[in-house]
Amino acid sequence: MKLATLKQGGRDGTLVVVSRDLTRCQSVGGIARTLQAALDDWDKVSAELELVYDMLNHGHARHAIAFDPALCHSPLPRAYQWADGSAYINHVELVRKARGAELPESFHTDPLMYQGGSDSFIGPRDAIIAASEDWGIDFEAEVAVVTDDVRMGASADECAQRIRLLMLVNDVSLRNLIPNELAKGFGFFQSKPASAFSPVAVTPDELGMGWHDGRVHLPLRVTLNGQPFGCPNAGVDMTFNFPQLIAHVAKTRELEAGSIIGSGTVSNKQGGLYGSSIANGGVGYCCLAEVRTYETIEGGKPQTPFMRFGDRVRIEMLSERGEDIFGAIEQQVAPLER
Repeated sequence: MKLATLKQGGRDGTLVVVSRDLTRCQSVGGIARTLQAALDDWDKVSAELELVYDMLNHGHARHAIAFDPALCHSPLPRAYQWADGSAYINHVELVRKARGAELPESFHTDPLMYQGGSDSFIGPRDAIIAASEDWGIDFEAEVAVVTDDVRMGASADECAQRIRLLMLVNDVSLRNLIPNELAKGFGFFQSKPASAFSPVAVTPDELGMGWHDGRVHLPLRVTLNGQPFGCPNAGVDMTFNFPQLIAHVAKTRELEAGSIIGSGTVSNKQGGLYGSSIANGGVGYCCLAEVRTYETIEGGKPQTPFMRFGDRVRIEMLSERGEDIFGAIEQQVAPLER
């Protein structure tokens, strides 16, 4: 099943069910007005939503309209929880190596996690707003899951049963603000502005064999200014799977329905010039920081600039049959209007 939120009907938008081919949708206010409302009562309403989904896919929906991702908010315009991991140790190891730091052994057994701002996300076609290019504007292409209620202390096996939806993420980072924040010893804040999620959230069964062992085994495609930038497989080199990440969050707290847990920047191990960009026959990258890290390791300094005003990033994932699964995140960087 595929679900989206249109930018109408108030701050939390209007829930719609979207056809598998992403061409049609139907409002389901009689079942659940918002996605959060559906998640709050998932066991009761999911079957009704599935029925609408089936009718859309077979052309029997009476009130279907054309689906336009440009009219979408992030599936959850705001959420009770947004916790982002760093499950791809290759990415962490590279960043530390570039600054001459060793990777602690504990990083292979204890996930990294930060708590992001979840009171306001931006839509998948909304601009990335920044006051200055000097902040080091970067995209981070990721996968995320949305959970049902999760009890404190839940095991990874339990957490696997509480995953309701999957989405793509652009977890925007302001790289040049990060060092001073981390030096304070209190974590990210100003360096992590609002994230954007894919137009559509999907139930795990929509990925078929692409979803198993708590991972998404499909390439995550990134283009920058229309040029291929990355296509690493999200299921490869993911040290911690989603049930493990959820269990990490739930160690000392409950998670409420609608909590979002992110994978961190998707990253595959690779060698060769600058780690193997797509131009050099590799799978490329899901953020600018990673290619800059390779450049620093191999050449002594980064060559690729961070994003500038007017730059555009596109993030999407296709099925094994080449079908668009989530719709694309497509964003342009724009200056803050004073």
